[in-house]
Parts: sequence; C-alpha cells; structure tokens
Amino acid sequence: MILIETHSLKANIRNMPLNEDDRKKGLEILKKMDLLKSDETPVSKGLLVQIIDMLYGTIWSKDDLLSLQERSMITLTVLVALNRENELKSHLRGAKNLGIKKEKIEEMILHVAFYSGFPTSVSASQLLNKVWDSDETNSG
Repeated sequence: MILIETHSLKANIRNMPLNEDDRKKGLEILKKMDLLKSDETPVSKGLLVQIIDMLYGTIWSKDDLLSLQERSMITLTVLVALNRENELKSHLRGAKNLGIKKEKIEEMILHVAFYSGFPTSVSASQLLNKVWDSDETNSG
C-alpha cells in the first residue's frame, strides 16, 4: 500500500503545473550565480524545469534560515564529499559569483578530506584552482 501511495505521489509531483513565481525566483538565483551559461552540457527539458522551479525556485530561494551563500557552501560540501566534479565546477563558479572567498572553500575542502577521503579533496582542490585561475584569466 505504501509503495502505491509513494508511486502515486511521485507521479503527481512530476505533473504539477508550473508555478511562475518559483520559475522567476529560480532563474534569479541562477543569474546571481552565473549558472545560465550555454557552455555546460545540456540536460533534458523536463530535468531543467525541475532544477529551475523546484530546486532553485523553492529550496534555494528560502532565505529564512539559510542564506544563499550558506546554501552554496552546503552544496559545495556535498559535491566534494560525493566527488561530483561536473556539478562541482559549476557550483564553484557560482560560489565565486556569490562572493564566497576561495580561502573559505579551501578550508571546507580540507575539513571534508577527513570525512570523505583525501582523493576527493585533492580533486576538489585542483578543480577549485582551475575555476579560480580560469576566471581570473578570462577577466584580466
């Protein structure tokens, strides 16, 4: 019975009508983070709608308990621990655009090394340097 209810709930969530306010809030956050670049590998339209409307429009836009910068650091931490380099690259750029200092991210990577392992932190540190160096080269 629970499986059927869960399946039914998932189907209802997937078919929820678009909420224009959530779409607007999601796009606003993505613009702040400069994550709307076309140089990224595209995802399906259905997934993109969920990312913009649900993830950024409803979760990231909640600022009553966590700031945008705090949400960004939490996301970076999870991506480092899970060794998700593709997403980490985008979110490192986003964190920089939100004003998060490189040194703060370096300290988080060091901290995470003791929980997720040094190989994940070495990869994250190298990617951080590439993103920061690339952005400085492109802007200067």
